[in-house]
Amino acid sequence: MALTLLLGTLSGAAKQVRWSSDAGRAALYAQSLMDQVGVAQPLKPGQRSGDFENGRYRWTLGVAQWRDPLPASSQLIDPNAPRLFEVQLAVEWGDGGAGRRLFLRSLRSSAASNEVSL
Repeated sequence: MALTLLLGTLSGAAKQVRWSSDAGRAALYAQSLMDQVGVAQPLKPGQRSGDFENGRYRWTLGVAQWRDPLPASSQLIDPNAPRLFEVQLAVEWGDGGAGRRLFLRSLRSSAASNEVSL
């Protein structure tokens, strides 16, 4: 009986270590992707996706012009003012229905004249 408990505990610990490792790798991939948004290419609304490690980690990145939830002001807006974009990134990993997901959101600014495709 003690051997059964020991093996069960070791199995649970191994699963936790694996989950932690996978989540850590997903976070590193997510950070790498978010660091590149708006740097290599200017921001423009759109969506793209891809994967890492031959499909083990899958990601979807969306960029949309940010809409202020407050009522619009009566003040004129400078057309050359920087624009805010909302960046959403989802990274998924795991097999089958027991997959895991990491979701990140951020706001980025871009000059009005810097609109080139993602």
